[in-house]
Amino acid sequence: QVQLVESGGGLVQAGGSLRLSCAASGIISSINAIVWYRQAPGKQRELVAAITSGGSTNYADSVKGRFTISRHNARNTVDLQMNTLKPEDTATYYCNADTIQKGRRYGYWGQGTQVTVSS
Repeated sequence: QVQLVESGGGLVQAGGSLRLSCAASGIISSINAIVWYRQAPGKQRELVAAITSGGSTNYADSVKGRFTISRHNARNTVDLQMNTLKPEDTATYYCNADTIQKGRRYGYWGQGTQVTVSS
């Protein structure tokens, strides 16, 4: 199994920055990718950014150029640096681990961290 704990959310004014962190524990070697998702009230959960074990990254169009995903293997964390925040970035942010264990695919979720951007 893999356990994920997000941190770093909070309240920030539009134009400001926040850095979210996703700390992973458990069978780290099984992680194929870490993905940040977000869900705003009344909306579907959407992919924000992803990073694979090989270091490839992917971003939603809405955050390209503003958000940066990075991983720190020594700390088993994946960070999401969010700059030039907009009110529409307000959501609960979740990290997800896509893993492969004994040939089968499993996904794990953290508990989420709230990001609120005021106008």
